[in-house]
Amino acid sequence: MSAEGNSAVGEHGVSKRAKGPKRKAAKPESRLAMVRRARKINRELAEVFPYAHPELDFRNPFELLVATVLSAQTTDLRVNQTTPALFAKYPTPEDLAAAVPEEVEELIRPTGFFRAKTKSIMGLAAALRDDFGGEVPGRLDDLVKLPGVGRKTAFVVLGNAFGVPGITVDTHFMRLVRRWKWTEQEDPVKIEAEIAEIFPKSEWTMLSHRVIFHGRRICHARKPACGACPITHLCPSYGEGETDPEKAKKLLKYEMGGFPGQRLDPPPGYPGRPAPPLGASG
Repeated sequence: MSAEGNSAVGEHGVSKRAKGPKRKAAKPESRLAMVRRARKINRELAEVFPYAHPELDFRNPFELLVATVLSAQTTDLRVNQTTPALFAKYPTPEDLAAAVPEEVEELIRPTGFFRAKTKSIMGLAAALRDDFGGEVPGRLDDLVKLPGVGRKTAFVVLGNAFGVPGITVDTHFMRLVRRWKWTEQEDPVKIEAEIAEIFPKSEWTMLSHRVIFHGRRICHARKPACGACPITHLCPSYGEGETDPEKAKKLLKYEMGGFPGQRLDPPPGYPGRPAPPLGASG
């Protein structure tokens, strides 16, 4: 990834600072100042991750819907390694709804919780067949009525298959917006509402991708790579993780750390290596 045009960011979006910024005792931040800082973080993340995208492989709304349901309690990588065989055998809602449950369970076993997930994806496939003419609906109210589909899954599908703006509040998004002091809420719906007040609707989908990318690659849950972070000057939680630049650099994941990404079929412009198929090394 090129970091040209962003003097604070070096190769792979890593800060050029030898040391993190010194912190003075912080004064209470006004609402206006927080909003301005939040929007600046979004702009700078857009420069660091101009290729941010949904990290599930899909070719149509049905595949994205099923893949998103399967992604609960596992990685997008494991889902991407699992869905090619699933969609090859059951390419449509009608096919999946008529499947033998035990055969579906065996195909999706690598994603974990495979019995519950089989019930969900076969149930939503049947609902699509019976109630929506075999098509994934493009409305939030319809999507959340499907088995296994909540607001997070619905917004992933709406934003990436239908172009309808939405905020995806997953575990990474929740962690980062709290670290950045954009919200103190812990309930996903309340977080979604508060973040929606900070950003224009047109930014919601890409904001979600950028924040999730940053959380997966740099601002990790247990040990954030603070010393390799390009937005330390905007982060009130700087210092929670490793601040030494060289040590922090070793914590970077996926393309930021020189490793394969999560997609077997990444979109054009992705600077990393494709992920290996299930059972392959690399």
